[in-house]
Amino acid sequence: MPVVGRIFDSMKVDGNITVEQVLKLFCGELLVRVRGPDVPVVSVHSTSNTAKFYILENNAVLKEAVFKKKNSRTEIKMLHIEDYELPLQLSLPKDFTDRNQYALLLIIDEAPGSQLVTDKFHIDWDSVLVNSDNVIVARFDGRGSGFQGLKILQEVHRCLGSVEVKDQIAAVESLLKQPFIDPKRLSIFGKGYGGYITSMILKSSERLFKCGAVVAPITDMKLYASAFSERYLGIPSKEENTYQASSVLHNLHGLKEADLLIVHGTADTKVHFQHSAELIKHLIKAGVNYTMQIYPDEGHNIASEKSKYHLYSTILGFFSACLKEEAPILPQEPEEDE
Repeated sequence: MPVVGRIFDSMKVDGNITVEQVLKLFCGELLVRVRGPDVPVVSVHSTSNTAKFYILENNAVLKEAVFKKKNSRTEIKMLHIEDYELPLQLSLPKDFTDRNQYALLLIIDEAPGSQLVTDKFHIDWDSVLVNSDNVIVARFDGRGSGFQGLKILQEVHRCLGSVEVKDQIAAVESLLKQPFIDPKRLSIFGKGYGGYITSMILKSSERLFKCGAVVAPITDMKLYASAFSERYLGIPSKEENTYQASSVLHNLHGLKEADLLIVHGTADTKVHFQHSAELIKHLIKAGVNYTMQIYPDEGHNIASEKSKYHLYSTILGFFSACLKEEAPILPQEPEEDE
């Protein structure tokens, strides 16, 4: 079966039209996937007649479910950092008002050259924090991110774990100038390379973040895929100082001030479990407390349904407890003399 046939054979096509009829439409037709900001829609449009189109998937069930839920709203604004205008996206609770103070969760991207700030439809575990715990979730595309020109993309060359850390901290500091951000309830999350940047931020920004969670974090570029590390940092034998500067495993005393959750699957082939093992060894030497969650036989993306449910429950429970608004301690009234 042709590739297009395999795609449509796996899709739920309206009973009034067959796969063969859809394939015929592809002669002079255009497949359009609308990924946001509303619920995604897939349709086929005629290139000769704009009024002629067919909806392949409108996600009606998802649209109805989303409509019934209490949903967050997003804002995107530009930050001026190092002569660049860089995008910052905030997911705000539905009942947001700048008269209240909210906890903040900063989510770090998974790889250089990718993009977090988009109009793509998004519902994930962090949406629960926004809607149920009134947490503001921030995403920031700093230097090293993609789709903003080669100059911004190449800023991280020989500087992994340096310029990204500076930009993310600068973004948080700009948010702290807003009256609706509670400076005592800041948190951060990252996976893979995002876990690497999260770890670098936590150890360099003492007392800024109350807690952080890392999933399968890269901790030493010498242990990571050489095709990636040598592209950005050069050959280890010739660039020893560069690799040392980019490692998470040194000067971890800054992590003493934050609650740290480490999550890793033992069968991870992308970021080997040795990364977390080395991090734990150095955390113990530095006297840093941490919480570890291991998933036996799971890869980089936790796949099994029960493990995935446990992972999301663990992360949500961790951030809910960390970002919970502390009740003010009222002074005790002096007892009256008899």
